[in-house]
Amino acid sequence: KNSRPHHPTTCGKVERFQQTLKKWLRVQPDQPTTVTDLQTLLDVFADEYNHRRPHRSLANRSTPAVAYQARLKAAPTGRDDPHWRVRRDRIDVGGKITLRHQGRTFKIGIGRAHARTRVICLAKDLDIRIIDAATGEILRTLTLDTNRTYQPTGLPQGGPKGPRKPKHPNP
Repeated sequence: KNSRPHHPTTCGKVERFQQTLKKWLRVQPDQPTTVTDLQTLLDVFADEYNHRRPHRSLANRSTPAVAYQARLKAAPTGRDDPHWRVRRDRIDVGGKITLRHQGRTFKIGIGRAHARTRVICLAKDLDIRIIDAATGEILRTLTLDTNRTYQPTGLPQGGPKGPRKPKHPNP
């Protein structure tokens, strides 16, 4: 294994292990003459080193195998484990952001009132939350509809309906 520069402790540990291995090989009565013989001896050494020889540095002079088995092991998590993807984005001038899901790009409508707002997008599978990065306000929560590329806001399009009021009253 390669070690990083300026880390002599790691190099020292590897060199010490190699020294122990070489000393052990030298004192063996039957010296290997083939690669197969050498591999057999190395397997015997690995078994002796890890399972039988007590180590001074380990608690109660235990073997490396005992110390390894005593530790908790990491295990893969199931699909039930919530894993949220976090993405920082800015709402475009049209009031939407884009999000990729399973290799496809989806456009999510937020509303033009939020144009150019910086947001944090949290996505867990198809559940999505869009949060204003400055205020923490949830701007939109939705379940992604994979049958449509554009995810509308659900609000009516265009401005308010009905008779228009004049901007400037006539004098």
